[in-house]
Amino acid sequence: MNDSSSDDRRIEGIGTPAEAWQKWSGLAALPELEAAALIPAGWRAVVVAPHPDDEVLGCAGLMMQLALLDRPQALVAVTDGTGSHPDSPQWPPRRLARERPAESARALAALGLASVPVSRLELPDTRVAEHENALVELLTARLGPHDVLLTTWRGDGHPDHEATGRACARAAEAAHCRLIELPIWTWHWAHPGDDRVPWSRAGRLPLTDYQQRLKHAAIACHASQLETDDTSSRGPVLSAHSLARLLRPFEVFLQ
Repeated sequence: MNDSSSDDRRIEGIGTPAEAWQKWSGLAALPELEAAALIPAGWRAVVVAPHPDDEVLGCAGLMMQLALLDRPQALVAVTDGTGSHPDSPQWPPRRLARERPAESARALAALGLASVPVSRLELPDTRVAEHENALVELLTARLGPHDVLLTTWRGDGHPDHEATGRACARAAEAAHCRLIELPIWTWHWAHPGDDRVPWSRAGRLPLTDYQQRLKHAAIACHASQLETDDTSSRGPVLSAHSLARLLRPFEVFLQ
């Protein structure tokens, strides 16, 4: 987890409790979305994940629904998530470079999406902004006008998420394709009705009970992010508070 140095969207502490979001009528009032409309027939969904697990946290439900519709999908992994445990003897970068892509593969299998093709760009974790222009070029070369890019929101508060979102926006413009953004860490630092979040662009995609169970199972595959690091006295990267905010019966997308 990283702080946003430009303002107070800090990703630290417990964050806004899940209960606060549950009680906010604004979420229930968001327009209801349908997978078939988000990715029309004849189009492909290209999910661009800054780190292994962002695809599950942000849009696992949508990906499962698209599979039922036989929509083509692809996953682009921007980094291998080697920066999640700084200075940790238990989780050094070399181990994370091996384990986190394997966790992502197991998560896709748990979702029934093992056949989704994955491109690993291996950009440096925590430093995506330094390679933003290269990322735009790598993405643009993979895109066509009938692709829909799904990636982390440009205002999400995590530097890698924001840099990836900016790069995707530029690539989408260059390739003349659509962009859909996923708020992930937004739920940590924002509060209900927060005017820093573009709620007018937001909609919610309902998930079935079965899809929710599979999403939970997929997250459980990311053991490196769920375990306490005994060698550095750090708690899990994905705390119980974080998961309570993200593992809901719907997913939120910004169009």
